[in-house]
Amino acid sequence: MKQLFLCSYFAGVRDLFRQYASEKQLGKQVLFIPTAGNVEEYRGYIDEALQSFANLGFQVEVLDISFCDRETAQAKIFQSKLLYIAGGNSFYLLQELKKKHLLSLIREQIADGMVYVGESAGAIITAEDIDYSKLMDNKGVAGELSDTAALNEVDFYVLPHAGEEPFSESTQAILDTYRDKLNLLPINNSQAVLVEGEEVRVWWKINKNIGVVF
Repeated sequence: MKQLFLCSYFAGVRDLFRQYASEKQLGKQVLFIPTAGNVEEYRGYIDEALQSFANLGFQVEVLDISFCDRETAQAKIFQSKLLYIAGGNSFYLLQELKKKHLLSLIREQIADGMVYVGESAGAIITAEDIDYSKLMDNKGVAGELSDTAALNEVDFYVLPHAGEEPFSESTQAILDTYRDKLNLLPINNSQAVLVEGEEVRVWWKINKNIGVVF
């Protein structure tokens, strides 16, 4: 059964992930792919995600797929039970995954029980196609990307950082442009989308209580 944990800002939903990891008995090993941040000026959220995993007691193995060979990347993902893909530029991320022929492997591993955690760009690529994110991400940094077909693990399109600065204008533009064309699922920096098989839930933190939307 597919198991996905998707969010805008991992450090902002750390407590939600703590509960999720406990309920799922995920173990304490995570393969951490920061690649989407390589073309971004600000990368503080990656350091925050690394610290969040450390604070939760996880042993983190970092794998930047832009700087390793195809065989190494495939072997690491094949061996992983918990895969985290960081935020950044979704087009650059997709380009690098395709260059190393990793999309089909990730799909196979999810089907085989690997838990997938995606933050921002890592959540966007779970959709069938990521072209909608061009109003938020610079497509020009992915000059080798020939098409925008992605993982196709969900039948909706995550819209991260909805209403959050500095993305409030771009997320609103995506809503205005695609709300009647795509099944958009906007989430803010305090929410997470949980996918278990065909079931989809949105979690958020309200004081000490967990809110759930079905």
